[in-house]
Amino acid sequence: MTEQTITIDGIDLCYEVFGVPADATVLLIAGGAQSMIWWEEEFCTRLAEAGRQVVRYDHRDTGRSTSSPPGRPSYTAHDLTTDPLRILDALGVARTHVVGLSMGGGIAQRIALEHAERVSTLCLASTSPAVPAEHDRRLPPPRPQVMATFTDPGPEPDWTDRDAVVAYRVEVERPYAGSLGFDEPHCRQLAALEVDRTRDMAALMTNHFILDDDTPTGSRLDQITAPTLVLHGTTDPMFPLEHGQALAAEIPGAQLVPLPGAGHQQPPRELWDLAIAAIVEHTEKTEAR
Repeated sequence: MTEQTITIDGIDLCYEVFGVPADATVLLIAGGAQSMIWWEEEFCTRLAEAGRQVVRYDHRDTGRSTSSPPGRPSYTAHDLTTDPLRILDALGVARTHVVGLSMGGGIAQRIALEHAERVSTLCLASTSPAVPAEHDRRLPPPRPQVMATFTDPGPEPDWTDRDAVVAYRVEVERPYAGSLGFDEPHCRQLAALEVDRTRDMAALMTNHFILDDDTPTGSRLDQITAPTLVLHGTTDPMFPLEHGQALAAEIPGAQLVPLPGAGHQQPPRELWDLAIAAIVEHTEKTEAR
């Protein structure tokens, strides 16, 4: 597998493919302020070895995809939704199994609602309902350690100091760990990789979070027709487990698989066997049909 970049309408989108085109495609959508490296290479390889063509990619303002000035994104939330479809078009993939995490889970929900013909199955990980409900869901807010990052984010690093930016990136992740603990050395490895391959880390850490919500009105989770799997950490401090339970309750036929001790993150290495088996089984059922 090698990174590739397509340019459409002046926009660069970087992606990587694991496996072979003859296999069913699994599209991995990362969270906000995450490049594709947080879907780790070994995780992708294991999915590919199970008979899937795996695609991971850099959102705009992450990794090697197009970057805007910090604080001035030149795109919309809708653009982030259609970018992965542009990559699939370039690969000649008409339908895919979509796996979205956090903000990527919101993108995945929009794709399933607005482009249902492109979605074979849906997997929503560490995320929350992205469209309103007819009733008050009364979902719990983030835990105090996460709320503190919103109310008192602290000073930004010197964005020209590579080591300072890596350290900052690690500390950003720390409050989102679950009861399995925070693997700082491993997080530092991923943070360093992200910093070294990202065009503008200040833009990565800023721009996704200031986009306007342009989700079409009238959409509801019960309109999702794709078979849906919900993976959710039992100790997610950003979206407590009730958020995953709400997704499973409102999407027809959805299945919830709790990830014991996981926080707000890609499935941690300790739970790869569980998460990968659940994704493979979920996608296999549809392929068999």
